[in-house]
Amino acid sequence: MLDKKPAFDVQAIRSEFPILEQKIHDKPLVYLDSAASAQKPKAVLDSLHAAYAETYANVHRGLHMLSELSTDKYEAVRHKAAGFLGADVNEIIFTSGATMSLNLLAHCYGDEFLQADDEVLITVAEHHANIVPWHLLAERKGIKVIAAPVEKDGSFDLSQLEQRITKRTRIISIPHVSNVLGTVFDIPKIAEMAHNAGAICIVDGCQGAVHMPVDVRELGCDFYVFSAHKLYGPSGIGVLWGKAELLDKMPPFLGGGDMIDNVETDSSTYAPPPHRFEAGTPPIAECIGFGAAIDFVTDIGMQNIHDHEKAMIEYGHSRLADVEGINFIGTAEGKSGVISFTLDSAHPHDISTLIDQDGVAIRAGHHCAQPLMKFFDVTSTARASVGMYTQPSDFDKLAEALTKVNRIFG
Repeated sequence: MLDKKPAFDVQAIRSEFPILEQKIHDKPLVYLDSAASAQKPKAVLDSLHAAYAETYANVHRGLHMLSELSTDKYEAVRHKAAGFLGADVNEIIFTSGATMSLNLLAHCYGDEFLQADDEVLITVAEHHANIVPWHLLAERKGIKVIAAPVEKDGSFDLSQLEQRITKRTRIISIPHVSNVLGTVFDIPKIAEMAHNAGAICIVDGCQGAVHMPVDVRELGCDFYVFSAHKLYGPSGIGVLWGKAELLDKMPPFLGGGDMIDNVETDSSTYAPPPHRFEAGTPPIAECIGFGAAIDFVTDIGMQNIHDHEKAMIEYGHSRLADVEGINFIGTAEGKSGVISFTLDSAHPHDISTLIDQDGVAIRAGHHCAQPLMKFFDVTSTARASVGMYTQPSDFDKLAEALTKVNRIFG
């Protein structure tokens, strides 16, 4: 674990990530794909090994020492996640990730409280995980899904949302930060708009909680979800935070062990939240590793991480602007996390494949955001995304690699 330091030391941070030391095609790895999944520090890797090698047993069910140790470590992460989000511990539900969390909400809240012709309001900037569950709900219940547009620079005008709110609006489900544009959405104002309309506000925080301090009480939303693997933790574990009074009213999502109060052959009663929504054996080691990731970023400081990444995004835009034929998709003020672009000379897939030969890893495709691609009249983009370990030379190498792409295709 890193000691707290007054200044952000990116080289010291990079030394905590073993994968960054390797070479790709005999070139030093330049990892600019953290928005898809962040790399893992030693503290997380060590915690995973220890969870399996030293204390592994199933949680909650056993009275023997290993089970009690494993349960204590597992449940300690619920407290860490609550502290990370400024929430109460009983409002933290562990899921497999944000996709499961949003599907859970579509089922447990949507099926319970929405009726035919009720409306769920989203934007064109959503990840598919915040679109498809509502489409499935529409098929089950006959609700309507309505999307507000963004501006051409990727910014979001709240009036576009406000004018689409009707007396049938029941849910406004919104990203904290767009995974393509990097646009930061004004969640407190959107939550206020939702509540004034008698609706609830759901936030996809996958690109929010990993880049900036988050206090769900200050945001004012009703539900907030994110995935551990984007916060330098393991895959297969995530968090759904919800207001206690709403969770109490929601039926369970899955049935099985651990989510019950009492089971008879002809009926069942269910545990209170959060366990009501956590059926079956959870990803125990992954959850413990998630706790190590929370400790890691907390020790560094989320504000410190935010400030460093903001500087990297600003540098990245400035450096890449010198590349001939580059077109940025998303240039909103205060953007976070990602730089999406196209090149006049080559398709994003060709770009990503070619620059991989120089050790540069970026994402190319529609980024699970096909409505947004259609809105900007592109089929895909290339996307460079930053993490706490990103350094200016990463964008220097990306710019050099893109110049090589232009030479090959120009």
